[in-house]
Amino acid sequence: MASSFESLYPNIAYFVDAIGWIEFGHNNDSPLTSFIRAIDMGGIVWEGKDEYDTLDKAFQDLEKGLGKWMREQGVDQQ
Repeated sequence: MASSFESLYPNIAYFVDAIGWIEFGHNNDSPLTSFIRAIDMGGIVWEGKDEYDTLDKAFQDLEKGLGKWMREQGVDQQ
């Protein structure tokens, strides 16, 4: 049985719903080289690596990175 995005990536889902947005992919017109990044109104809060083997690995890295960032910021997901 397939899982929902929210159950696989709860930190990403919460971030997008309550805090900011996610950008992924390469943009040759941007000085940013990261493939995936999380942004809020203040700017970039997390940047991933320049390349990933799979999109799932990029989202796994983002999930972990946002979890750490939210703990450091005292974000309560309740």
